[in-house]
Amino acid sequence: MSNVVVIGAQWGDEGKGKIVDWLSERADIVVRFQGGHNAGHTLVIDGAVFKLSLLPSGVVRRGKMSIIGNGVVVDPWALLAEIDNIAKQGVKVTPENLKISESATLILPLHRELDTYREDSTNQPLGTTRRGIGPAYEDKVGRRAVRMCDLTDDSQLGHQVDRLLAYHNALRKGFGKPAVDGDALVRSLKEIAPKVLPFMDPVWRRLAEARKAGKRVLFEGAQGTLLDVDQGTYPYVTSSNTTAGAATTGSGVGPGSLDFVLGIAKAYTTRVGAGPFPTELEDEIGRSIGERGKEFGTVTGRRRRCGWFDAVAVRQAVKIGGITGIALTKLDVLDGMKELKVSVGYMLDGREIDYLPAGAGPQARLQPIYESVEGWSDSTRGARSYGQLPATAVKYIRRIEELIEAPVTLLSTSPEREDTILLKDPFAA
Repeated sequence: MSNVVVIGAQWGDEGKGKIVDWLSERADIVVRFQGGHNAGHTLVIDGAVFKLSLLPSGVVRRGKMSIIGNGVVVDPWALLAEIDNIAKQGVKVTPENLKISESATLILPLHRELDTYREDSTNQPLGTTRRGIGPAYEDKVGRRAVRMCDLTDDSQLGHQVDRLLAYHNALRKGFGKPAVDGDALVRSLKEIAPKVLPFMDPVWRRLAEARKAGKRVLFEGAQGTLLDVDQGTYPYVTSSNTTAGAATTGSGVGPGSLDFVLGIAKAYTTRVGAGPFPTELEDEIGRSIGERGKEFGTVTGRRRRCGWFDAVAVRQAVKIGGITGIALTKLDVLDGMKELKVSVGYMLDGREIDYLPAGAGPQARLQPIYESVEGWSDSTRGARSYGQLPATAVKYIRRIEELIEAPVTLLSTSPEREDTILLKDPFAA
């Protein structure tokens, strides 16, 4: 049986929710391995719309095990609120179908507050979701975080919080903010512990048993490769690793457990928040793509910046992420456009380059080199076979494959899960 990793191949918001849901029907277990509730996945199932942030997409399907791995930072209050919200839509989440790693780092109120203090203190904010993701990861790496397993030991929890506040209260003083009441924080953690601890599990062992039993596991990434803290457009990135390698470290499995890496990319490009975006269209075409594609963030509601497909950046994501095949989404948004453009290179200070450089300065100075591609007038929306696509749409797809040096193995032609063209089943690879 194949295990599949799904990652974004652009700056996030590529349509991973629908693809993961579509694949989860074939999987036994769905694993979130990084990020937090700053991620947003929208699923449309039988006309019902489910908006998930922290929960794995598999929770909406009966008989599937969902796992939140150790690489995820978990806001326990946001988790319970999300569980309550989808319960209102008829989805029951219990300790039998959701497991959370005992090693997962917790996002606390002080993390959300620090996130806001930082964003408000500069005229060049990073554009975070202000949900405490980055500060929580900082504490994890700084070895002062409160983790799920810490909630089981009342005798040590106070000491752990004191250690954490020795750092955070110094920071808060620098921002002119009041210190955190440690006793109150401990009380709130003890209060919520009985509600979240039933979900705690040594998930590395559960995944090892699943591998041995031949179960199909789907590893679900958040954000996108170009937001990776190491490989993305730093510092305008998220605080975790978003590439396929993070599926191993963020869930407790070995590299041999990953059999197919599916990268998700839109047929154009979007980005939320600040940071370089070489192919951005700040004109009527960009606004039209945004309106037709309903480009608003699932979590924040912020309008996404829109631009032409950047083959250079996606090719780099393919190489960095070991992407086996691409799922190309939102092809239908380009219907009716006479001419499309694809970035095939960049100009940087008068010279041509074929990669996205690491430095923020050079990234900001990039000018795209475009290749024009003929558009199509017929609709692709709802197409479920290649034969239903206009010839010029197929030509556009083929050219993208050549430029990114990876095959398009799946096409999405509307938000509906069944409006999908499968060219190669990742689980059968």
